[in-house]
Order: sequence, then structure tokens, then C-alpha cells
Amino acid sequence: MASTCAQLCLRCRGLLCSKTLTSTGQYYAQVRHCNTVTKVPTKISNRLFMWGNHTAPQTRLRWKQHMCYYSDLTVKYLTSEAKEGKHTEDVVRTDVAVYPAPLLPTRDDVSTTENQVSLADLDAVAELSALEEITDEEAVGISSPSVMPLASTSLRDYVDKSETLTKLVQLGVDLWKLEQRPHVGSMLLKLDFSKDVAPRLLFLKEVGVEDSRFGYIITRNPFILTESLENLQTRVNYLKSKKFSSETIASMVSRAPYLLNFSVKRLDNRLGFYQQQLSLSTSNTRNIVARLPRLLCGSLEPVKENLKVCEIELGFKANEIQHIVITVPKVLTANKRKLTQIFDFLHNTMKVPHHLITKFPQVLNTKYLRLRERHCFLEYLGKAQYDPALPNYISLDRLVFLPDETFCTDLALATLEDYYLFQKTL
Repeated sequence: MASTCAQLCLRCRGLLCSKTLTSTGQYYAQVRHCNTVTKVPTKISNRLFMWGNHTAPQTRLRWKQHMCYYSDLTVKYLTSEAKEGKHTEDVVRTDVAVYPAPLLPTRDDVSTTENQVSLADLDAVAELSALEEITDEEAVGISSPSVMPLASTSLRDYVDKSETLTKLVQLGVDLWKLEQRPHVGSMLLKLDFSKDVAPRLLFLKEVGVEDSRFGYIITRNPFILTESLENLQTRVNYLKSKKFSSETIASMVSRAPYLLNFSVKRLDNRLGFYQQQLSLSTSNTRNIVARLPRLLCGSLEPVKENLKVCEIELGFKANEIQHIVITVPKVLTANKRKLTQIFDFLHNTMKVPHHLITKFPQVLNTKYLRLRERHCFLEYLGKAQYDPALPNYISLDRLVFLPDETFCTDLALATLEDYYLFQKTL
């Protein structure tokens, strides 16, 4: 009796193992079929094909659904086997992994609606050929989403994707100059054109700034786009209270873009400094600032240094310095070396006294090379005479500011060709 039971157990175990191998083989045959089908050429936008494990998104999704389906069937089968009391300790081993002995059901054991795999879509992908070409309509229909770069060293990568940068370029702003300044590019990308930029542009237009100057102003002072409208209006009102006309304020803002970024207190201190330091009247102070508005924006150290140079090194008196500054305000911000070089040539080489330089202070703002060439040419011809008390007097303003042709015919009494030949000898 015992031997008979043992034979029956061995026979059942053999039958069970045979079914296990059969079902497992069918399962891996299905998996290999899916792998083979999904390993197809994938068409991309430039009419090329990529081979390998680059499956199409839909195929990859169906493959995941297929694997999840078999996993669910495995759980259901194991549960049903446990309920029926069927237990086995046999293990099927392969070269890749170890699988428990409970069998996966075959396609015949499951209903057609649950186990059906949409192989038609996979076959459609498999039918793609590497030699197939897409039509022009299909090529036009291919589009990629516009994605803002996460990081870049140039603002040009963001122009097509940022409305603010696009409008700034249209206004004439030089973005290549702004991107060289620290943190300015990030600041511009955070601005909203309708909320941040447009109101400031409308304010500048109300002040009187021409549209053609917007690009110049923002290129040199992009921070005006972050100033509050209330502060901007307060500073304009202050300038009006100091008797600056609307046209003058518009001109000052256009030529000195940083003017409206400074507080009323700073503007007032600057006006007071020039008025007290040079002993100027209110109208003269307003005049020099209107003609050179960057006096209110730049540092005061170069101004103080130039005033010391004019007084100590060049030897001008206080009233002479005052007259020079009123006539040529640019002397206050001129390069110290250039200013000293021109004065030295005028006073020590040309023998022009201080009072004549004060009478024609524009000569301090000329080019040193032009002054030297013309004086040397007149000296070569024997006509270098700058004393108004003597005959054949040549004033400094005519010496410097006349065109070359007029200078030759009226002052040197020579031809333009002679003057050019003389320049080559210097």
C-alpha cells in the first residue's frame, strides 16, 4: 500500500513539473517575442532612424502594461493554488534567475478579453523601414516644445523665449553689453514686460525722453527698470523745484541715464557742492549741470583733483577757474594728464599767458596732436603769433577749431598739400 502511494506521488510530481516547464517556456517565448518586436527602428525628426533598444513611447508603455498583466496573473494563480492546498517545493532554475515552482497560466487558461495583447500596434511599429521618407507635411508638423534653458552664459539663448528680452532688443538695447555685468542678466529674466518695463518706459516718455533714447538709457542703466515709479517722480519733481525746465530735464535724463537713480538728498548735495566750491550763482550752477548732467552722477574725487590741479599746478586764480568752468564744464571731469599736457604746451612752448587761456578756455578741451601740428606748421612759416597787441595776431579758438582747409588758406596762407607734407615730417 505504501509503495503504491509512493508511485502515485512520483507520477503526479512528474506531471506537475512537465506542465511547469511547458508554461514557463510559453511565458518566456512571449517575453522574447515582445523584446523582438519592440527592438525596432525608431523614426526621428531629421529623417534618420536609430536602431537598438530605443523603443517608441507607446510601445514601451504597452510593454510595461504587458509585464504588469503577467505579474497580476501570477499573484492570482498563486492565491488560487494556496486556497486549493496545492503546495510544491520544486524550483525551476535557469541561467538568468530562479523562479518558484507555481506555474504561470497559459493563454488558453485565461479569458480572451483579459489576456489579449495589442500586437497590432507593435506590428505597425515593426513595419517601419529605415528607407522610408516622411512627407513635407509631416516634417512641418514636427515641433519641439520651447523650453527655457536652465543655465547659459549668454542672453541670446533666452531672447526667443522671453517677452521682456525680445521687446528690449526691439527698443535697441545692447544685451551683449548687459550680460557682461554681474547679475544683470538674471535680473532682466525675472522682469515682466507689462508690469515692470512698460510703466517705466511710459514714465520716461511723459518726462519728455524720446523713444529713440530708450535703448541707450537701458543699456547703460538697466537698474532704472527696478526703481519705483514713486521715487522716479519724486526726483523729477525736485529738479523742477530747482527751476530746471521740462526740456532740460528730458535732455539731462537722456544724456545721464543714472540721474534718476539717485536720491533727492544726493542730488541736492551735489548741486550745493558745485555752488559753494566754485562760488557760483544759482543760475550758473544750474547752467553747468544742465550742460554736463553727469556731474550729478559721477564721483566727486576727479572733480576735486582737477580743481586742485588748476589752482596749484597750472597756476590759475579762483576767478579764472570759475570762468573756465562756466565756459567749459568738461574741464571738471577731463583727464588730469591730458589737461596738464595741453596747458604745458600752451604756456611753456607757445608762450600763451594765463589770461589768454582763460579768455579762450575751449583750447583746454582740444586734441593735443592737432594743437601741436598746427603750431609747429605756423612756426615753420614764421606766423606763430598769439599776442593780440602785435600784428598778424592768431586767436587760440581759430587756431584750434577751424577746419584744415580754412586754417591753411586763412591763417597759414599755404596749401592743404603743403600742410599734409609737413605733418609727415613730425
